[in-house]
Amino acid sequence: MENNYQFILDTIAQAIFDKKGINILVLDLRGISTITDFVVIAEGNVDRHVIAIGHAVEQSLKERGIRPVYVEGMQSGDWVVLDYLHVMVHLFMPGLRDKYQLETLWKAGKIVDVHIDVNQPQPSAVL
Repeated sequence: MENNYQFILDTIAQAIFDKKGINILVLDLRGISTITDFVVIAEGNVDRHVIAIGHAVEQSLKERGIRPVYVEGMQSGDWVVLDYLHVMVHLFMPGLRDKYQLETLWKAGKIVDVHIDVNQPQPSAVL
């Protein structure tokens, strides 16, 4: 895989992890889908958590000069989509992820290993 894609996928996964997102899955859809090359699917606990994860992904990529071409769901937070053309990020509340099962649409997609620094200092919560 090209280093540029790996860097973007790692950045997205790290942002999700840092915001306590769960069940992160990255699929390589090149040659399978005409919509995008990679899809990242993850979950938050509640709608506000999903929105916060979406903002964290956006901010992490924005700091690297990468902006989404389309964003949907930031108002409701049940399903947030961030479209970066070659990479699409789908963030769900757990019940909706189970309901729509996007993973089953791309069964032939290859799982991509992403690199997450689990020892990175976590931002402290503001009380």
